[in-house]
This record gives sequence, C-alpha cells and structure tokens, in this order.
Amino acid sequence: MAGTDIFTHIRYMTITTVPTLIITLIISLFIGFRYDYSDAVVNVDTVQNAIAGTFNTNPVLFLVPLALFAIILLKVPPIPALLAGTLLGGLFAIIFQPEVVKTVAGIADNYTKASYVSLMQSMFGDVSLTTSDEKVTELLSTSGMRGMLDTIWLILTAMVFGGIMESAGLLKRITQPIIKYAKSTGSLVTSTVVTCLFFNTTASDQYLAIVVPGRMFRKTYQDKGYAPELLSRTLEDCGTVTSVLIPWNTCGATQSRVLGVDTWAYAPYAFFNIISPLTTILFAYLNIKIRRIKPETKPTEQA
Repeated sequence: MAGTDIFTHIRYMTITTVPTLIITLIISLFIGFRYDYSDAVVNVDTVQNAIAGTFNTNPVLFLVPLALFAIILLKVPPIPALLAGTLLGGLFAIIFQPEVVKTVAGIADNYTKASYVSLMQSMFGDVSLTTSDEKVTELLSTSGMRGMLDTIWLILTAMVFGGIMESAGLLKRITQPIIKYAKSTGSLVTSTVVTCLFFNTTASDQYLAIVVPGRMFRKTYQDKGYAPELLSRTLEDCGTVTSVLIPWNTCGATQSRVLGVDTWAYAPYAFFNIISPLTTILFAYLNIKIRRIKPETKPTEQA
C-alpha cells in the first residue's frame, strides 16, 4: 500500500517501536512489582505439564526458529521464506513428534501415510489436540490456511474497494479537505493516524484501516517528498496496533474470544497499542529521522 519493501519497513519502524517498547516495559515492570498474583487463574505448572505430556520438547527444535531467523537476515523474499519455514517445521514434526503426527492423521499403522496426511491437514485444515489442560487444548486448535480464507477475502475486498474509490476520484475528494490542513510533517502524520483510527472504528477491520488510508495518502506523501516507509510506518503504528482496542473490530473480537477477556477490560493495559500512535506523531512533529525522497539529478547536457 505504501510502496516500500518489508525489510526497509521493519528497519524504519524500529525508530518509533523501540522507544515505545522501552516505555511499555518500564510501565509493565512497575505494575508487575506492585501486582498481587495470589488470585491468578492460570497455573504455570499445569500448562507446562500439559505441553510436556503432549509434545517432545527437545532443545534441537530451536533449530527451526534459528533457521527462520537466518532466512530473515539473508533477506529471502516472503513466499520462499514461508515455504521454507513450513517444510522445516513439518520435517521436525515428523522426526520429533511421532505421536502427535499419528493423532492428527488418525493413522497408527502406516507412519509414512500418517506423516503426509498430518502435514497436509495441519497446513490447510482443522487440527485439534487434547491435553490435560483445557486452555492449552483450546490454544492448540487451529484451522490452517482454510481458517485464513475469510481474512484473505477481506484483504482482496479491501484492495478492490480502495481501487474503485481511487479510480472514481473518491479518495482524492476525501483527502483534499484533510491535506489542506496538513502543512507540516507532524500534521500529515497525525491526519494519517486519525484516518486509520477512524476506519478501525467504522469499517471494523484492521486491513481496511491499512489499505484504504494507504491508498488515500500514498500520492500525497510522494508529492510532499516523503519516503514511502514513512507512510508504511505510520499505517503500522496506528492501523495495526489500535485494531485490538476496538471491541467490534475483527481483531478486538478475536483477541477477546481467545483470551476470554472483554476488550474494554484489557484495553487500559495495552500500553504499547496506546503509546505507539502517540510516539509516531511526536517523532513527526519533532522531525526525528523523517526520511525524504532524494530528488533525481538530471545529467547535464554537453555542448
């Protein structure tokens, strides 16, 4: 949406994300020392026993995330990186988790067939493992790629919706009144943040809050000479992180269901999600590490 690559985006995000994380950790540390854990509903030992009783927790398994980390450092494109991670995880599951493989496949007499069926089922279908802890069992219930189809359709719909609005001139009509008051870097970034928050609240989905503002502001950032990663970072710092704070947003509803906690109950403690948009606005007004597009130099004509 912004026109930058993922690695440039991530590196540029650290400028605002690291300070936000530090502030969040300080607040959490302060609360952690003052909080009374005597009424905690989660028993750590029970969870650990449930995991240990279901999986073979071999230290060699750390090779998988280490390999993925190496792939990231090598700047491998996303699709090959995802494929490598999937295949490597499947291979280690076959080697170290034979009982889990048999359980997922429902085949006990042919391990080769069970390996193939379980891997295919894990990648695209429903998987559910029963453990000694109810919450761990719920956590291990997934739907693979099939469970992501609704999200994929939503992304495609958002992109088509944004394309139609752009082609029909509607995005330009919407952005003109906003851009008119965005005279400085700070006001432009603030306008983007407010627009992302508006779409998170009204369109009720994170992807719409990224795609539509991204289409709306991309040309404006270009015209004003800002690098595309400034837009991508702003979309991430607000469009992504504030979605879980809205109860009727798909992200907020999902988090509430998975955690079993009302959105309004955990929102005041989501310090990173609250501070992140404020940090990106502050850095924009203070003109800290604001990247601009270098003007192209034309070769001088020879006489």
